[in-house]
Amino acid sequence: MGIARRGVLGLGILGLVGCAPAAPVRPSTPAATPAATAPTPSRAANGIPSPIGPPSSPPPSPASPALPAVSRDDIAARYEGRTPRQWGLEVVGVVQRGDSPSAVLTFDACGGPRGSGYDAALVEVLRSHQVPATLFLNARWIDANPGVAAELAADPLFELANHGAAHRPLSVTAAEAYGIAGTRSAGEVYDEVMGGCDRLGELTGSAPLWFRSGTAHVDDVAVEIVAELGQRVVNFDVNADAGATFSPAQVSRAMGGAAAGSICIGHFNRLGCGTAAGMADALPRLLDGGLRFAQLRDAVPALA
Repeated sequence: MGIARRGVLGLGILGLVGCAPAAPVRPSTPAATPAATAPTPSRAANGIPSPIGPPSSPPPSPASPALPAVSRDDIAARYEGRTPRQWGLEVVGVVQRGDSPSAVLTFDACGGPRGSGYDAALVEVLRSHQVPATLFLNARWIDANPGVAAELAADPLFELANHGAAHRPLSVTAAEAYGIAGTRSAGEVYDEVMGGCDRLGELTGSAPLWFRSGTAHVDDVAVEIVAELGQRVVNFDVNADAGATFSPAQVSRAMGGAAAGSICIGHFNRLGCGTAAGMADALPRLLDGGLRFAQLRDAVPALA
């Protein structure tokens, strides 16, 4: 049966941010010993975390992360030959909205030659308003920004999530999005997911709960694989910056659609775009109107 192609949702050129994919990462089989998940930061009565700034010194080296006891060979044996029935942004099993009265801001850092910048102005906007966010980091972005990645990992205002190893659409049949070829097999899906998972585990000391693919495109078989690897695929219902191409006014206007339960997507790997200024305009208005923000872990159930 052919793959149903659906769910563009006005994403624009999101998939082009972060440039073309590199060769897939081949991580070693992860250990099975679980580690404790970092505690959720304490929150004031209004649901906003207590004020905290960037750490004054680098955090200590984390312990070994807790990663699923599932090998690449296990995944290949179970999923090779499966035919996807869905492809796009809205696929069965993909989280589009949260389950809480808060909205969630998510920002991607895509990595690669055109996607490894750091929009410090945007992060400062979030800190100045004490608005929590979930940051999806690509392994290449972490490698290009190790100090900043460690600083963000140490700040409880931010939750870190998995944006893959090489920013590829997640497919078992090499399906493309925006001209970027997706992973070609169940084994390559494992490489893309676990390559990012390994880097985040080294950074934080625990396995991530959430995954977003490069371009946010997935097929339904890949979504099942991600779940077996202990993560949920999270997309969005509010596209805040169209791959960091919106002007400040467009970002502010797009954020006007955020409401309780919304998951918003933006980017913090592109300097000079309109995301920081647009958020600086939109967030005070949304907060004054009573909307509160949470990290994904506080708005979406993780896998059991």
